[in-house]
Amino acid sequence: MNPSTELARAVVTALVEAGVREVVVAPGSRNAPLSFACFDAADDGLLRLHTRIDERSAGFLALGLTRGGSRAAVACTSGTGVANLHPAVLEAAHAGVGLVVVTADRPERLRGTNANQTTDQLGIFGPLVPTVAVSAGAAVPAVGEGLVHLNVHLDEPLVPDDRASFSAQLLGKAPTRRGFGWFSQQLNDDARLPIGPRTVVVAGDDAGPPARVLAERANWPLLAEPTSGSRTGENALRCYRLLLATDLAAQVERVVVLGHPTLSRPVSRLLAREDVVVVAAPALGVWAERPFRVDAVLESIEVDEADDPAWLDAWREADRSVARQLDGLLAAEADLTPYEVAGAVARALPAGGQLVVGASSPIRDLDLMVPRYDVGARRKVIANRGLSGIDGVVSTAIGAALGRESSSRTIALMGDVTFLHDANGLVLGPHEPRPDLMVVVVNDDGGSIFAMLEQGDEQYADRFDTLFGTPHGVDLAGLCAATRTPHWRVESLPELEHALAQPNGGIEVVEVRVRRDNRRELDARIRALRP
Repeated sequence: MNPSTELARAVVTALVEAGVREVVVAPGSRNAPLSFACFDAADDGLLRLHTRIDERSAGFLALGLTRGGSRAAVACTSGTGVANLHPAVLEAAHAGVGLVVVTADRPERLRGTNANQTTDQLGIFGPLVPTVAVSAGAAVPAVGEGLVHLNVHLDEPLVPDDRASFSAQLLGKAPTRRGFGWFSQQLNDDARLPIGPRTVVVAGDDAGPPARVLAERANWPLLAEPTSGSRTGENALRCYRLLLATDLAAQVERVVVLGHPTLSRPVSRLLAREDVVVVAAPALGVWAERPFRVDAVLESIEVDEADDPAWLDAWREADRSVARQLDGLLAAEADLTPYEVAGAVARALPAGGQLVVGASSPIRDLDLMVPRYDVGARRKVIANRGLSGIDGVVSTAIGAALGRESSSRTIALMGDVTFLHDANGLVLGPHEPRPDLMVVVVNDDGGSIFAMLEQGDEQYADRFDTLFGTPHGVDLAGLCAATRTPHWRVESLPELEHALAQPNGGIEVVEVRVRRDNRRELDARIRALRP
């Protein structure tokens, strides 16, 4: 057996022993030994093998598979292919996702030379990602649970002269399916907060059930982002973002933060207030520091007794009032709005279902429209909130759908620019597994989120579209036809609800046409709602 084949098989063995169940391969020459080894392991039933022609899509597919509950590795060739993994690797680092990155490299003797397709790949992802160099003749290190980069030096010959049999050497070590999120955190008696200060619980991305449990035990309002895993139960407030502009917010004296809050400027302003005490669970991701002052960091948070229910009741009553006004405002609109699209998608998600949400406007629209789901119904909402990028969302959704075998259904919600950014994610080979996934694209022909920010002010109207709105005019139906992806275009709420209720199986795209020219004015009217 040649050294590169032997090394590649040892790497794949280490992946399987570490619980890796999925491998995404981007084709190349230098990573051929790894590709052959992965194929043999998949043939033995130890892995599921996926291939993608674009490394960026491959990386986000592996990320989505891991977020969906089946730990994945992504493998690519040397050179620029490695650099194309960087967006997915950074997202994994900041979101605390245990992705395994396996990059093929030229042999060590060529490092620092102008040999073809050779660069310095050690530490290419920066100090946030542990990198391990793996060479022939050296033992392959065990692969831990966290994010790791294996840079594998492979020399010619790059093809095997036999077939690997992994089953015998790994008998009894086949990995089990498992999740790698933060939802398994449990409250214990390590730290107890006194009752008294008027307190709210902020549940950011991946906060998990402990945020809901704490809020309910203490009678505190729960301000839970859609991807928190905490938007359940009676304490979760639908319109908390709007309520933070009312007198209730001015009365807050303490905030308890779990997870990674990223979504709302009103929440950021609340956390920045000098008159508010901030208590937080440890930060997720690669950095322990948070972007706001934290007065106390506690491993786990508990209370001895329930607070006066009058504080919670005031928030609940205000939330019901604003929610009724919001629904009435949207129903009175002549045209379908992005908020109604998000609401329809949220309602269509069944128990046991999974929703993948793109960044920018859709996640914020969903934040105002998603209902309080029933506790224990196992509805899962995920998004790439580590860095909140719009890249790789189609591939992330496909991976999440493939990775969560127990899901009753997976839906993805994203904007048109986000969809176009990862249109390559729809390029699948004829033998690639295709999940049941409905991709709902809110198409307003550009970047509507900027209309709601400072850039959307009337004084910049003469340059807004050129710099921020960026209308593209792409025919999404034609784009989907090029990849043989079924496509449906709808322009009304009944049409959308009908499409959501009638999934056809496989990957399909539902394009929802909405306006962008009135987005700033609509957002202003919504933000002006008061209880």
